[in-house]
Amino acid sequence: MANTSPMPGASGTVRGACPHDCPDTCALDVTVSDGRVIKVAGAADHAPTAGVLCTKVAFYPERIHHPDRLLHPLRRVGAKGPGASFERITWEVALATIAERFRRIAAESGAEAIVPYSYAGNSGLLGYGSMDRRFFHRLGAAQLDRTICASAGAMGYRATIGASVGFDAESVVDARLIILWGTNSVVSNLHFWRLAQEARRRGARLIAIDPCRTATAEKCDQHVALLPGTDSALALGLMHVLIRDELLDADYIARYTLGFDALRERALQFAPARVAAICGISEGEIEKLAHDYASTSPAAIRTNYGINRTAGGGMALRAISCLPAFTGAWRYPAGGVLLSTSGNYPVDTAALERPDLMPNSAPRTINMSTIGRDLLHAQPAIKALFVYNSNPVAIAPQSAEVVRGFARQDLFTVVHDLFQTDTADYADILLPATSHMEQLDIHKSYGHLHIQVNQPAIAPLGEALPNTELFRRLARQMGFSDACFADDDEALCRQAFDWSDPRLAGLSWEKLKADGHARLNLPRGAAPFADGGFPTPSGKCEFYSQSMLSQGLDPLPDFIAPREWRQSTLAAEFPLALITPPARNFLNTSFANSARFLAQEKSPAVHLHPADASARGIANDSPVRIFNRRGEFRARAIVSERIRPGVAMATSIWWRKLSPDGRNCNEVTSQALTDMGGGATFYDCLVEVAAV
Repeated sequence: MANTSPMPGASGTVRGACPHDCPDTCALDVTVSDGRVIKVAGAADHAPTAGVLCTKVAFYPERIHHPDRLLHPLRRVGAKGPGASFERITWEVALATIAERFRRIAAESGAEAIVPYSYAGNSGLLGYGSMDRRFFHRLGAAQLDRTICASAGAMGYRATIGASVGFDAESVVDARLIILWGTNSVVSNLHFWRLAQEARRRGARLIAIDPCRTATAEKCDQHVALLPGTDSALALGLMHVLIRDELLDADYIARYTLGFDALRERALQFAPARVAAICGISEGEIEKLAHDYASTSPAAIRTNYGINRTAGGGMALRAISCLPAFTGAWRYPAGGVLLSTSGNYPVDTAALERPDLMPNSAPRTINMSTIGRDLLHAQPAIKALFVYNSNPVAIAPQSAEVVRGFARQDLFTVVHDLFQTDTADYADILLPATSHMEQLDIHKSYGHLHIQVNQPAIAPLGEALPNTELFRRLARQMGFSDACFADDDEALCRQAFDWSDPRLAGLSWEKLKADGHARLNLPRGAAPFADGGFPTPSGKCEFYSQSMLSQGLDPLPDFIAPREWRQSTLAAEFPLALITPPARNFLNTSFANSARFLAQEKSPAVHLHPADASARGIANDSPVRIFNRRGEFRARAIVSERIRPGVAMATSIWWRKLSPDGRNCNEVTSQALTDMGGGATFYDCLVEVAAV
């Protein structure tokens, strides 16, 4: 199908790509009539999408043409916070106001008192990080460490494997055993689930490892319901059994791994009895899982980032990623492990973001996971925030501090968004953003191996601007004359990749723009590490990591207990481990203001095992409060054996102002960070639940 782009007000079908923070990065066929998006379908000729979309994206026209879309620049009049009022202003006034405040702050406090705050509300390479980064680099603003989702797990995985790479998801149909470890694929990786189902039809067994019997676990052949934050202990326990029972591929280990003898000594400390006590499962489950993994080939492990949101999150992914080398699972195209495919793409980040524009003295870095604490206590003080592609008042941990920080009267806040989110209620200047269907972008994926173009399907609604044009205009307003600020979006797309890289052989921007999508030039049906060749410093799977040691970290995988477990008085006072995975109809806080999806979710909910509910006098569907020393929020109890004893699960992330009590689950989560990568520890959270 030709990749056409209707003119404003015209009709036709346009090639697009889903920009949301999901591994699937679906290719879209967008139908337009009279300048309106009337239908969104999955592209049938895109192998990963195969014509299928999740329900969230299938109803995208409702989001594009939502009556609450922000369409004009606004200035707050009155108090910050819920119920804030705004008046319409022109773009000229908005940009002049921002530039004047930024100049004044830079002169009085230094430009590093200005902090950009963004994440993956738009995962396109232009929308995520291009002209915006150039602007803040040139300004000399503080750098943002974007840690809130994946930094710990990515660091642990890369220490073992060398990069964010793994088996080709399309090959998994030939696996005989698939372990879905900490991933609810039915909800958050739908197209991998389709491949897993095909493997099952061919005879594969599916095993889910998750504290909750999720929609995915319910459909698997076996469910291992371990306690949150104990994944590395389970992985080390499996290694123990593989070593003890001589279920190893000794040849693969000898040829293609580094540090086996040291890891052997570590793993032998994790006998099944010890691991069973840590994980809250039986010794028999550990023994059987190890034997099944070693005796079934090909065996694939698909894992995801929920695992990395505890104190030992980086170690968890480090330990899990060692397992395929123990059994030689990498010898097979359908074997090994996959966390992310993003490392396969030759993205030219430096060309897009231009870090060379920064002052000679690099500005300070602010961790996005501790924004609440930093707004209140950082020195020098943060004087301005520019928020885009994110909703920190709802999504950042320990909401009470986040709210207090955003409510500071001396803090100048700009928010660029499609809707008046919880964060937008605290804005001084509120700017209208385009949806991805109103802008050009280019995409990689972290769940497959295809590069995609997103063509604009309709003209921007109202006066909305994409991130790229907003920061071009703001750069001009600030007087930045560097030639890079004149690059248009097509020029940015050309700069986004190193087109000379062999992985893009046969591709060009022109060809991709015409076709809409293309697979990277990587062989189908190949085992990436059958003969070693890992992208680590040694070229081997590194059980022992010198790079970890050089950073003051344990060079070997180990178990790091959840931080709050280690405080015995805290654990006695708050005996339930809270996890907060996404609600089926939300993606973080995106889609969480849709009337359709709010009706399906009904209200914030917390899932409890019948034994835990009974001990607290809590009935199904009754109101409860979930609390700890950081705060509390209200929800509806769902009493079910789908959640294991000792664990509470609150589906997330509700907008605070759309929740019954004006709070959400991040009222109780912590700003403590992970073992590596500075990540958020959302799932390292002890609470109590009481009937209301």
